[in-house]
Amino acid sequence: MSVLLNRRQVIAGMGLFSLGILAGCDTRGELSYKYGKDLSNQILGRTFKLKDTDGDVKLLSSYRGMMPMVFFGFTQCPAVCPTALARAVQIKKLMGKDGDRLQVIFITLDPERDTPAVLDAYVKTFDPSFVALYGTLEETAATAKEFGVFYEKIPSGSTYTLSHTATSYVYDSRGTLRLGLSPSLSAQECTEDLLTVMEVC
Repeated sequence: MSVLLNRRQVIAGMGLFSLGILAGCDTRGELSYKYGKDLSNQILGRTFKLKDTDGDVKLLSSYRGMMPMVFFGFTQCPAVCPTALARAVQIKKLMGKDGDRLQVIFITLDPERDTPAVLDAYVKTFDPSFVALYGTLEETAATAKEFGVFYEKIPSGSTYTLSHTATSYVYDSRGTLRLGLSPSLSAQECTEDLLTVMEVC
């Protein structure tokens, strides 16, 4: 049975020193996560410029005040992408009211097939609040490179599929990269680390 996590549970058992770090928006990269990878010392994804499914240009700063969780994929992905998005749905529920601050952002690596209409329908199937972004082939490649995301086309009969990095990248509300969540983590494990980020900023 799912356990609704709250901030008190996340900080329970931490020493006074840890609580001191959590008092403000710490930017020194001194967080300690139980499950995810600390990315606070890495500069990734700060300058991407893509469009949402309404055609509006979006930057990382467009989501300031929220906690963006960025995932790269494509709508015809057979397992990894739908699993990641379904996990994000569970995470929002486990976060309770704090889940409203989590902004899930799906960036397509397949703009040739993932039209705005296809993307919008795809992400909204999981949660109406989820956002999908796309760019040209060149913009997609540049954005993936900026995040250190690997992807390549794999021929499959008369069409193709994609092999790609499956990490979810989490920023705090001020746009500082904080956390990398691997696809092997459960929704509850991710939630604990996400609430730690929220305690800091």
